[in-house]
Amino acid sequence: MSNALRERNWALFGLLGPLTATFFIAISILLSPWFSWWSNALSDLGRSATTEVAPKSDVAPLFNFGLLLSGFFLIVYSITSFRNHAKYTSYVLVIVGLMLQLVATFDEVYGSLHFQVSVLFFVALCFASISYVIEKRSVLAFVALIIGFGSWILYGMEIYSVGIAVPETISSMASVTWVMLSALRIHFDKSDRQNP
Repeated sequence: MSNALRERNWALFGLLGPLTATFFIAISILLSPWFSWWSNALSDLGRSATTEVAPKSDVAPLFNFGLLLSGFFLIVYSITSFRNHAKYTSYVLVIVGLMLQLVATFDEVYGSLHFQVSVLFFVALCFASISYVIEKRSVLAFVALIIGFGSWILYGMEIYSVGIAVPETISSMASVTWVMLSALRIHFDKSDRQNP
């Protein structure tokens, strides 16, 4: 198998990461009639035990497993084919994958530790977009950055009144568009880069 073919196959992990997270989050929401976009965080779905603030989520194992698996897929993509496509951004994307796994590992039961790793996840996602804009001159990553950042600014200024799940979803979905597009470009690249 040529290096180019291997690289194209590894690129599929760049699609699997975001699609896995989206699938498991969607299933978790569908199985949680109590979840509300008006009052909840996505992490409420991953609460593994009852706390003073809220009860245990029955879908916590499903939700957290989805985030762990998604983070793993992003890391694999970052250290394989994406590294050859955008070297510096791949380092930041590894951190994004690790932070996503930490969000699942240290769920809301861990209190402030969960808050810290969640903030680090979204900050890393922002830096990944900035890095990709600089490294690849990506208009899509720039638009994703503006949309994601804007959703947090508007939420923080209370321009709209919803649960924090809304800016979490908007900023994440905006960012994964350029990640998935990069994976598709690498996968469908027909250049024949053989071993020397």
